[in-house]
Amino acid sequence: MTAIDETVQRVASAQGWNQRVAQIRLVPQRHGTAEHPAIYAGIARSLYLEHLAPDFAYVHEATFYEREHFNAAYAVASAQTQGFERVDEDTLTRLLVISPKTLLVFRTMLGLTKEEFAHSTLLAAAPLELAALSAGKIDSMERKGTATHADQARVAALTIAAVMDGTLFGEPPTGLKSKQEKPDTHEGWATVRDYARRGVPYDVFLHQRHYGGAFRQLLDATSTRRGDLIEDAVEALFREHRVPHIRTGAHNQEDIARRSKSVSPLRPISSCSTVLARYARCWSAKARITVAPRETRRCALSGCATKQSAWAACPSWLCLVASDGRV
Repeated sequence: MTAIDETVQRVASAQGWNQRVAQIRLVPQRHGTAEHPAIYAGIARSLYLEHLAPDFAYVHEATFYEREHFNAAYAVASAQTQGFERVDEDTLTRLLVISPKTLLVFRTMLGLTKEEFAHSTLLAAAPLELAALSAGKIDSMERKGTATHADQARVAALTIAAVMDGTLFGEPPTGLKSKQEKPDTHEGWATVRDYARRGVPYDVFLHQRHYGGAFRQLLDATSTRRGDLIEDAVEALFREHRVPHIRTGAHNQEDIARRSKSVSPLRPISSCSTVLARYARCWSAKARITVAPRETRRCALSGCATKQSAWAACPSWLCLVASDGRV
C-alpha cells in the first residue's frame, strides 16, 4: 500500500466527523503538494461519491418531447398537405390557423430552435410590414395549440416557405453550410416528400443523432430537473447528518440575502486543494457541496476546482458558515 493509499485509508476509517476532519488537516504535513490532488480525489471516491444519484444514464419524461405529442401534430400536417405535396403559402397559413401545433413539425423540419425561428420570422415579415412571432408565441402554438390569427399564421408560413426555398438567408459564407443542407431537406420539399413516403435509412438516422446530439433538446429542456437528482441526494445526506445548509434557487433569493447578512463578513474559498485540505466534501460531476469547519467564513461553490468563485455567480448550492460556527 502506497503512502497515498494509507492516508486515504486513515481518513476513510476515522471514527466520527471530527476525527475525519483532523486526518484531512494532517495531509499537508505528511505529503507534498503534488500528491494532494490524488489524495483528495481518493477520499472523495471512497467516502462520498456513492451517496450521489447518477443523472447521465437517464432522461426525464417531458410531454412536449414525447412521441405522442409530435406524432399527433405530424399526422395532421401530413394529412392536410397531402404528404407535403401542397406546401404553398396559403395552404400552410390555413393549416397553422386550424392546427397551430403543426408548427412544431415544420420548425423541426427546418432544423431551427424556437429562438432561431422567431428571428427568421422577423426577416420574413419585415418586407410586408407584419409583426414577427416571438419565441414565446411559437412555444405556445407548438405546445398548447393556442389560437393563432391569420397574420401570425401567414408570417410563419412565409418563413417556412422561404427557408425551404433557400431564399431567406442567402448563400452561406465560405467555410459554412446551411442548416437545411441535411438529408431530408437538401433538395427542399422534394426530399421531404421522399423521406416521408419511403422512411429514413437507419444509418442516416444514427448519423443525425451523432451530428445533432443524443437527447440534446430534451436534456436542455429538463436541465433543472436533472440537477435536482444530484441536489436531492446531497440534501438527503445533509439532513441525515443534521448538517445546516441552504438550497438556493429562484424561489428563495430573499431568504438567501437575509441569511447572508446575519453572519460574519464573508469571503470566497476558491482553490480545490485549499478547500479539501480543510473540509470533507461531497463530489459529483455536476455539483460540489462543501461542509466547512468553524473557521470558514463562506464557501462559494464552483463547477470548476481551479477558478475563482464569485458570490454573484454561485450556483444552486451554497453553505454559509460564520467564524464562530453559526450557519
